Order: sequence, then structure tokens, then C-alpha cells
Amino acid sequence: MSERFEPAVAHPERPSERAWWFAFRGSELLVEENGAAASVPCLPDPATTGPRHYLGRLDELDCWALGLDETAGAPAGSAFRGLRALYGVLEEGHWALAGRAFQIVEWERTHRFCGRCGNETEDATPERARRCPACGHLAFPRLSPAVIVLVRRGEEMLLARGRAFATPLYSALAGFVDPGESLEEAVAREIKEEVGIEVTAIRYFGSQSWPFPHSLMIGFTADYAGGEIAVDETEIVDARWFTAENLPDLPGKLSIARALVDAFLGERR
Repeated sequence: MSERFEPAVAHPERPSERAWWFAFRGSELLVEENGAAASVPCLPDPATTGPRHYLGRLDELDCWALGLDETAGAPAGSAFRGLRALYGVLEEGHWALAGRAFQIVEWERTHRFCGRCGNETEDATPERARRCPACGHLAFPRLSPAVIVLVRRGEEMLLARGRAFATPLYSALAGFVDPGESLEEAVAREIKEEVGIEVTAIRYFGSQSWPFPHSLMIGFTADYAGGEIAVDETEIVDARWFTAENLPDLPGKLSIARALVDAFLGERR
């Protein structure tokens, strides 16, 4: 997230005259279009009736997440587009904020009723939470932690092509953390399950919010410790060792997967 962004839950008493509006119709974001370019609307309050959530301030302008009705139309010069399609199109800080906004809007939409007793929930201000007035149950925005791991073997790194990838690119191996599992345990298990090898020297690299649908990607590097590649064909199409001289198609620059690869390549220059 850009250092220019100051997150908050409660909106200020004196809101900015114009604001960034991250308005979603389902999973699609409303953007202003100019040819191949797209941008988030920066407008006075549009006075919509859908649920809204204050996000904070970016460059002294307020930021809001809006949930629009599924029948909402786009104004002239605007369109609704999915976040994946906007990856690398929107300015990086705006794309990250759009991911934050989508997760909050989707959380509110799916937590209007209590998961414990079924009664309608209400905002639990000043926290970002929904409270059940009947049983007191609190529901906070959901996060699903996932590990993503670049395995290294000397001058080589292990990259795989996932069966769910829309394009034939190769990336670091990743998977969700199971209940009761440490991050390091998740790394070793995922690598063993997906490609059949053992790893050691597991080291934290960094993290990234990933709104598909509400993941927190926690990046690691690990060293190869033994075994031969044997892919789990339910999830992986192919996995291979690559060097700087024979790179496949890689994820985009904004992703932590690409940051892991670029850091490995930078060490070898």
C-alpha cells in the first residue's frame, strides 16, 4: 500500500469536498475509461443509497467503498470491470485500495445475518465489525492466510503452472494455511503435497493482500532438501527448475510471486 494512504474506520467530521469512490456492482469496480486506460472516480458525494464504508485518506482525499445494486448502470464514459482485468491497468495504490474496498463490501454483503442465531446484524462502530443485537456475536472482515514459497536449489528456482491459471504462466507454489498449522508447517506441507519434494531453511520474505477473494499472501523462500518432482495433477499442470537463462512467462510486477522471483534473480546478478 502506498505511504500516502492513511487507513481509518471512522470518517472525519470535515470530509474532503471530493473523494475517491470504490464502487462495486457485485465483483466489478466502476472505473472511468479513457481508451485503454482506467481510473477510479474522484467526485463529490454521489448520494447513492447502497452501503458505504470509510477506508481512510489518500493524498488528503477521503476514500469510500460502495456496494451498488446489481442493476446499477455505469455513467457515460465509465464501465464496470473486474479487478483481475484491472491488474496493471489501475495505478498501483488505487488497485490495492480497490482490493481492500471489495473485501469490505463483500464481507458486509455476506454478513447481514448472524451466523450463530440468524438475526439481522448491525454495524459495531467504532470497530470494523458486524454485531448481532440478539446474541452479541461479532463478525469481523474475513481473511484467509495463504503461503507462497519460492524453492531454491543453487542457481535454480522451482516454478509451477497451476491448473487454475487463466494463462500459461509459471509462479511460486502457494496454498492456504490449515487450522492449527504454523506458517512454516504450511510451507513444508504444501510443497510436499504439490510437487513431492522436501525443503529446509524456510525464511520469511514479505506479504501482500490479495482480494481473490480475501487472501493474505505470506511469502517465503526455502531451500531444496531432497526428493524428485512429482506433481499433484489435481492442482498443478507442470513444475520445473528454472534459471535466469531459461525463464518462463511470469506473473505481473505487482504480485508478491513476481517479487520473490525478481529478488532471487537480483541476488545472482
